[in-house]
Amino acid sequence: MSDAPEITPEAVDAAVADALAAIAAAGDTAALKAARSAHTAEGSPLARLNAQLRNVPNERKAEVGKLVGGARGRVTQALAAREAELAEAETAAKLEAERIDVTALPQRARVGARHPLTLLQDQVGDIFVGMGWEIAEGPELEHEWYNFDALNLDADHPARQMQDTFYVDPVARHLLLRTQTSPVQMRTMLTRDLPIYIVSPGRVFRTDEFDATHLPVFSQFEGLVIDKGITMAHLRGTLDHVARALFGAEAKTRLRANYFPFTEPSAELDLWHPTFKGGARWIEWGGCGMVNPNVLRAAGIDPEVYSGFAFGMGIERTLMFRSDVKDMRDMAEGDVRFSEQFGMVV
Repeated sequence: MSDAPEITPEAVDAAVADALAAIAAAGDTAALKAARSAHTAEGSPLARLNAQLRNVPNERKAEVGKLVGGARGRVTQALAAREAELAEAETAAKLEAERIDVTALPQRARVGARHPLTLLQDQVGDIFVGMGWEIAEGPELEHEWYNFDALNLDADHPARQMQDTFYVDPVARHLLLRTQTSPVQMRTMLTRDLPIYIVSPGRVFRTDEFDATHLPVFSQFEGLVIDKGITMAHLRGTLDHVARALFGAEAKTRLRANYFPFTEPSAELDLWHPTFKGGARWIEWGGCGMVNPNVLRAAGIDPEVYSGFAFGMGIERTLMFRSDVKDMRDMAEGDVRFSEQFGMVV
Protein backbone atom coordinates (compact mmCIF):
# COMPACT_ATOMS: atom_id res chain seq x y z
CA MET A 1 0.00 0.00 0.00
CA SER A 2 1.35 3.38 -0.91
CA ASP A 3 0.38 5.02 2.47
CA ALA A 4 1.85 2.21 4.59
CA PRO A 5 4.81 3.40 6.67
CA GLU A 6 8.19 1.98 5.80
CA ILE A 7 9.87 0.12 8.63
CA THR A 8 13.05 2.03 9.33
CA PRO A 9 14.95 2.67 12.56
CA GLU A 10 14.01 6.34 12.26
CA ALA A 11 10.29 5.58 11.88
CA VAL A 12 10.32 3.15 14.81
CA ASP A 13 12.24 5.61 17.05
CA ALA A 14 9.82 8.40 16.14
CA ALA A 15 6.77 6.26 17.02
CA VAL A 16 8.36 5.24 20.35
CA ALA A 17 9.30 8.85 21.16
CA ASP A 18 5.75 10.04 20.54
CA ALA A 19 4.35 7.23 22.69
CA LEU A 20 6.77 7.87 25.58
CA ALA A 21 5.99 11.60 25.48
CA ALA A 22 2.23 10.96 25.65
CA ILE A 23 2.70 8.47 28.48
CA ALA A 24 4.83 10.89 30.49
CA ALA A 25 2.31 13.70 29.95
CA ALA A 26 -0.63 11.62 31.25
CA GLY A 27 -1.67 13.20 34.56
CA ASP A 28 -4.19 10.59 35.65
CA THR A 29 -5.35 7.09 34.82
CA ALA A 30 -7.95 8.39 32.35
CA ALA A 31 -5.29 10.28 30.34
CA LEU A 32 -3.00 7.24 30.46
CA LYS A 33 -5.80 5.07 29.10
CA ALA A 34 -6.19 7.49 26.17
CA ALA A 35 -2.42 7.42 25.53
CA ARG A 36 -2.43 3.61 25.57
CA SER A 37 -5.20 3.53 22.95
CA ALA A 38 -3.51 6.12 20.74
CA HIS A 39 -0.06 4.45 20.71
CA THR A 40 -0.62 0.71 21.10
CA ALA A 41 -4.12 -0.06 19.78
CA GLU A 42 -5.02 -0.93 16.22
CA GLY A 43 -4.31 2.00 13.94
CA SER A 44 -1.53 3.40 16.12
CA PRO A 45 1.90 4.08 14.49
CA LEU A 46 3.53 1.07 16.16
CA ALA A 47 0.59 -1.19 15.24
CA ARG A 48 0.84 -0.08 11.58
CA LEU A 49 4.60 -0.70 11.57
CA ASN A 50 4.06 -4.13 13.06
CA ALA A 51 1.49 -4.90 10.35
CA GLN A 52 4.12 -4.14 7.67
CA LEU A 53 6.26 -7.06 8.81
CA ARG A 54 4.40 -9.31 6.42
CA ASN A 55 5.81 -7.32 3.52
CA VAL A 56 9.42 -7.56 4.66
CA PRO A 57 11.59 -10.06 2.73
CA ASN A 58 12.21 -13.30 4.59
CA GLU A 59 15.92 -12.68 4.93
CA ARG A 60 15.19 -9.40 6.85
CA LYS A 61 12.19 -10.49 8.92
CA ALA A 62 14.25 -11.44 11.97
CA GLU A 63 16.13 -8.14 12.00
CA VAL A 64 13.11 -5.93 11.40
CA GLY A 65 10.88 -7.98 13.72
CA LYS A 66 13.40 -7.55 16.53
CA LEU A 67 13.41 -3.76 15.93
CA VAL A 68 9.62 -3.42 16.01
CA GLY A 69 9.13 -5.90 18.88
CA GLY A 70 11.72 -4.09 20.99
CA ALA A 71 9.99 -0.78 20.37
CA ARG A 72 6.60 -2.18 21.40
CA GLY A 73 8.18 -3.68 24.51
CA ARG A 74 9.66 -0.31 25.54
CA VAL A 75 6.26 1.34 25.19
CA THR A 76 4.51 -1.44 27.16
CA GLN A 77 7.06 -1.14 30.00
CA ALA A 78 6.65 2.65 30.05
CA LEU A 79 2.86 2.25 30.28
CA ALA A 80 3.14 -0.20 33.20
CA ALA A 81 5.58 2.03 35.07
CA ARG A 82 3.45 5.15 34.58
CA GLU A 83 0.31 3.26 35.60
CA ALA A 84 1.98 2.24 38.88
CA GLU A 85 3.11 5.84 39.51
CA LEU A 86 -0.35 7.27 38.91
CA ALA A 87 -2.04 4.59 41.06
CA GLU A 88 0.34 5.33 43.94
CA ALA A 89 -0.19 9.09 43.59
CA GLU A 90 -3.98 8.77 43.48
CA THR A 91 -3.99 6.47 46.50
CA ALA A 92 -1.81 8.95 48.43
CA ALA A 93 -4.12 11.82 47.47
CA LYS A 94 -7.16 9.87 48.64
CA LEU A 95 -5.50 8.99 51.93
CA GLU A 96 -4.56 12.62 52.48
CA ALA A 97 -8.10 13.76 51.79
CA GLU A 98 -9.44 11.23 54.31
CA ARG A 99 -6.67 11.77 56.86
CA ILE A 100 -7.68 12.16 60.50
CA ASP A 101 -5.40 13.94 62.94
CA VAL A 102 -5.73 11.81 66.07
CA THR A 103 -3.87 14.46 68.07
CA ALA A 104 -6.48 17.13 67.35
CA LEU A 105 -9.65 17.78 69.28
CA PRO A 106 -12.50 15.62 67.97
CA GLN A 107 -15.05 17.32 65.74
CA ARG A 108 -18.24 15.95 67.22
CA ALA A 109 -21.50 17.06 68.75
CA ARG A 110 -21.30 18.72 72.14
CA VAL A 111 -22.27 16.34 74.94
CA GLY A 112 -24.74 17.66 77.48
CA ALA A 113 -25.11 16.85 81.16
CA ARG A 114 -27.84 15.55 83.41
CA HIS A 115 -29.65 18.38 85.13
CA PRO A 116 -28.46 19.01 88.70
CA LEU A 117 -32.04 18.85 89.98
CA THR A 118 -32.33 15.32 88.58
CA LEU A 119 -29.00 14.36 90.13
CA LEU A 120 -30.05 15.75 93.50
CA GLN A 121 -33.44 14.05 93.34
CA ASP A 122 -31.71 10.73 92.63
CA GLN A 123 -29.34 11.29 95.55
CA VAL A 124 -32.26 12.01 97.89
CA GLY A 125 -33.93 8.80 96.71
CA ASP A 126 -30.71 6.86 97.36
CA ILE A 127 -30.51 8.22 100.91
CA PHE A 128 -33.99 7.00 101.79
CA VAL A 129 -33.65 3.67 99.99
CA GLY A 130 -30.49 3.17 102.03
CA MET A 131 -32.62 3.63 105.15
CA GLY A 132 -34.99 0.91 103.96
CA TRP A 133 -37.71 3.27 102.73
CA GLU A 134 -39.57 3.03 99.43
CA ILE A 135 -40.02 5.64 96.69
CA ALA A 136 -43.66 6.40 95.88
CA GLU A 137 -45.01 8.29 92.88
CA GLY A 138 -48.36 9.76 91.90
CA PRO A 139 -50.06 11.77 89.14
CA GLU A 140 -49.29 15.43 88.57
CA LEU A 141 -52.90 16.01 87.46
CA GLU A 142 -54.66 15.42 90.77
CA HIS A 143 -58.16 15.43 92.23
CA GLU A 144 -58.99 18.18 94.69
CA TRP A 145 -59.94 15.62 97.34
CA TYR A 146 -56.43 14.09 97.44
CA ASN A 147 -54.70 17.48 97.24
CA PHE A 148 -56.79 19.33 99.85
CA ASP A 149 -59.75 17.60 101.51
CA ALA A 150 -57.99 14.42 102.57
CA LEU A 151 -55.14 16.50 103.97
CA ASN A 152 -57.43 18.37 106.37
CA LEU A 153 -57.53 21.67 104.46
CA ASP A 154 -60.86 23.45 104.95
CA ALA A 155 -63.04 24.44 102.01
CA ASP A 156 -62.15 28.12 102.56
CA HIS A 157 -58.41 27.57 102.96
CA PRO A 158 -56.44 30.25 101.00
CA ALA A 159 -54.37 27.60 99.19
CA ARG A 160 -57.50 26.46 97.36
CA GLN A 161 -58.10 29.82 95.72
CA MET A 162 -57.47 30.34 92.03
CA GLN A 163 -54.62 32.75 92.77
CA ASP A 164 -52.62 29.91 94.35
CA THR A 165 -53.70 26.79 92.43
CA PHE A 166 -53.84 25.81 88.76
CA TYR A 167 -57.34 24.36 88.26
CA VAL A 168 -58.22 22.50 85.06
CA ASP A 169 -61.33 23.49 83.13
CA PRO A 170 -64.08 22.76 83.78
CA VAL A 171 -63.50 23.58 87.46
CA ALA A 172 -66.57 21.53 88.39
CA ARG A 173 -64.54 18.37 87.73
CA HIS A 174 -62.31 19.32 90.72
CA LEU A 175 -59.09 18.55 88.84
CA LEU A 176 -55.92 20.56 89.41
CA LEU A 177 -52.15 20.47 89.01
CA ARG A 178 -50.95 19.24 92.37
CA THR A 179 -49.58 21.96 94.62
CA GLN A 180 -47.48 19.51 96.64
CA THR A 181 -46.52 15.84 96.59
CA SER A 182 -48.61 15.22 99.72
CA PRO A 183 -51.42 13.61 97.64
CA VAL A 184 -48.96 10.74 97.03
CA GLN A 185 -48.92 10.20 100.79
CA MET A 186 -52.71 9.91 100.92
CA ARG A 187 -52.77 7.55 97.92
CA THR A 188 -50.12 5.43 99.63
CA MET A 189 -52.08 5.22 102.89
CA LEU A 190 -55.17 4.15 100.96
CA THR A 191 -53.46 1.44 98.89
CA ARG A 192 -50.54 0.02 100.89
CA ASP A 193 -50.43 -2.14 103.97
CA LEU A 194 -49.04 -0.74 107.20
CA PRO A 195 -46.39 0.12 108.28
CA ILE A 196 -45.47 2.76 105.69
CA TYR A 197 -42.04 4.30 105.10
CA ILE A 198 -42.01 6.24 101.83
CA VAL A 199 -40.48 9.31 100.19
CA SER A 200 -42.29 10.95 97.26
CA PRO A 201 -40.20 13.21 95.00
CA GLY A 202 -41.71 15.00 92.03
CA ARG A 203 -42.86 18.20 90.34
CA VAL A 204 -45.51 20.49 91.81
CA PHE A 205 -47.29 23.56 90.46
CA ARG A 206 -48.27 26.87 92.03
CA THR A 207 -49.14 30.29 90.67
CA ASP A 208 -45.88 31.78 91.98
CA GLU A 209 -43.88 34.50 90.27
CA PHE A 210 -40.93 33.48 88.10
CA ASP A 211 -38.12 35.20 89.98
CA ALA A 212 -34.84 34.50 91.76
CA THR A 213 -36.46 32.59 94.64
CA HIS A 214 -39.76 31.30 93.16
CA LEU A 215 -40.84 29.13 90.25
CA PRO A 216 -44.36 28.24 89.13
CA VAL A 217 -43.14 24.67 88.49
CA PHE A 218 -40.67 23.23 90.98
CA SER A 219 -39.75 19.97 92.70
CA GLN A 220 -40.28 18.60 96.20
CA PHE A 221 -39.47 15.51 98.16
CA GLU A 222 -41.84 14.58 100.95
CA GLY A 223 -41.49 11.77 103.44
CA LEU A 224 -44.16 9.81 105.31
CA VAL A 225 -43.90 7.26 108.10
CA ILE A 226 -46.94 5.47 109.59
CA ASP A 227 -46.24 2.85 112.25
CA LYS A 228 -46.92 2.03 115.87
CA GLY A 229 -45.16 4.14 118.48
CA ILE A 230 -43.83 6.86 116.13
CA THR A 231 -42.87 10.12 117.91
CA MET A 232 -41.32 13.50 117.17
CA ALA A 233 -37.99 12.02 118.24
CA HIS A 234 -38.10 9.68 115.23
CA LEU A 235 -38.88 12.68 113.00
CA ARG A 236 -35.97 14.71 114.37
CA GLY A 237 -33.54 11.82 114.00
CA THR A 238 -34.60 11.24 110.40
CA LEU A 239 -34.24 14.91 109.47
CA ASP A 240 -30.81 15.15 111.10
CA HIS A 241 -29.63 12.10 109.16
CA VAL A 242 -30.90 13.49 105.83
CA ALA A 243 -29.30 16.89 106.52
CA ARG A 244 -25.90 15.33 107.25
CA ALA A 245 -26.15 13.07 104.19
CA LEU A 246 -26.83 16.07 101.93
CA PHE A 247 -24.73 18.81 103.53
CA GLY A 248 -21.95 17.01 105.40
CA ALA A 249 -21.23 15.80 108.91
CA GLU A 250 -21.28 19.34 110.34
CA ALA A 251 -24.84 20.08 109.19
CA LYS A 252 -27.24 21.27 111.90
CA THR A 253 -31.02 21.52 112.01
CA ARG A 254 -33.60 22.96 114.35
CA LEU A 255 -37.39 22.90 114.63
CA ARG A 256 -39.62 25.96 115.15
CA ALA A 257 -43.26 25.58 116.12
CA ASN A 258 -45.69 26.35 113.28
CA TYR A 259 -49.09 25.30 111.94
CA PHE A 260 -49.96 23.03 109.01
CA PRO A 261 -53.43 21.51 108.59
CA PHE A 262 -52.09 18.02 107.85
CA THR A 263 -49.73 17.74 110.83
CA GLU A 264 -50.20 18.23 114.57
CA PRO A 265 -47.91 19.28 116.16
CA SER A 266 -46.21 21.05 113.26
CA ALA A 267 -42.81 22.68 112.86
CA GLU A 268 -40.67 24.60 110.42
CA LEU A 269 -37.34 22.92 109.72
CA ASP A 270 -34.33 25.25 109.67
CA LEU A 271 -30.88 24.45 108.31
CA TRP A 272 -27.66 26.13 109.43
CA HIS A 273 -26.14 27.94 106.43
CA PRO A 274 -22.51 28.82 107.29
CA THR A 275 -21.69 30.39 103.89
CA PHE A 276 -24.79 32.56 103.49
CA LYS A 277 -24.15 35.93 101.84
CA GLY A 278 -23.90 38.45 104.65
CA GLY A 279 -22.88 35.89 107.24
CA ALA A 280 -23.78 32.45 108.59
CA ARG A 281 -27.40 32.08 109.62
CA TRP A 282 -30.33 29.69 110.00
CA ILE A 283 -32.45 29.34 106.85
CA GLU A 284 -35.89 27.78 106.51
CA TRP A 285 -35.60 24.46 104.66
CA GLY A 286 -39.07 22.91 104.87
CA GLY A 287 -42.03 21.91 107.00
CA CYS A 288 -42.72 18.84 109.11
CA GLY A 289 -44.74 17.40 111.97
CA MET A 290 -46.77 14.47 113.26
CA VAL A 291 -49.51 13.35 110.90
CA ASN A 292 -52.83 14.91 111.94
CA PRO A 293 -55.31 12.28 113.26
CA ASN A 294 -57.91 13.63 110.81
CA VAL A 295 -55.60 12.71 107.93
CA LEU A 296 -55.18 9.21 109.34
CA ARG A 297 -58.94 8.83 109.67
CA ALA A 298 -59.44 10.00 106.06
CA ALA A 299 -57.21 7.11 105.01
CA GLY A 300 -59.04 4.62 107.22
CA ILE A 301 -56.19 4.35 109.77
CA ASP A 302 -56.98 4.27 113.50
CA PRO A 303 -55.00 7.11 115.17
CA GLU A 304 -55.38 5.32 118.53
CA VAL A 305 -53.22 2.47 117.19
CA TYR A 306 -50.94 4.13 114.63
CA SER A 307 -49.08 7.41 114.50
CA GLY A 308 -46.70 8.91 111.99
CA PHE A 309 -44.71 11.88 110.82
CA ALA A 310 -44.40 13.75 107.53
CA PHE A 311 -42.04 16.35 106.12
CA GLY A 312 -41.40 18.14 102.86
CA MET A 313 -38.54 20.14 101.32
CA GLY A 314 -37.98 21.84 97.98
CA ILE A 315 -35.30 20.29 95.78
CA GLU A 316 -34.50 23.64 94.10
CA ARG A 317 -34.09 25.26 97.50
CA THR A 318 -31.86 22.40 98.61
CA LEU A 319 -29.70 22.83 95.50
CA MET A 320 -29.37 26.55 96.21
CA PHE A 321 -28.04 25.78 99.69
CA ARG A 322 -25.69 23.01 98.59
CA SER A 323 -24.20 24.65 95.51
CA ASP A 324 -24.53 28.36 96.29
CA VAL A 325 -26.90 28.99 93.37
CA LYS A 326 -28.04 32.61 93.58
CA ASP A 327 -30.91 32.63 91.10
CA MET A 328 -33.50 29.84 90.92
CA ARG A 329 -34.34 30.83 87.33
CA ASP A 330 -31.01 29.36 86.20
CA MET A 331 -32.44 25.92 87.03
CA ALA A 332 -35.39 26.35 84.67
CA GLU A 333 -34.03 28.18 81.62
CA GLY A 334 -32.39 25.14 79.98
CA ASP A 335 -28.88 26.55 79.48
CA VAL A 336 -26.57 23.52 79.27
CA ARG A 337 -23.73 25.58 80.72
CA PHE A 338 -25.55 25.61 84.05
CA SER A 339 -25.75 21.80 84.09
CA GLU A 340 -22.14 21.28 82.94
CA GLN A 341 -20.65 22.88 86.03
CA PHE A 342 -22.13 20.08 88.18
CA GLY A 343 -20.24 17.34 86.33
CA MET A 344 -21.03 14.59 83.86
CA VAL A 345 -22.57 12.14 86.33
CA VAL A 346 -24.57 9.37 84.64
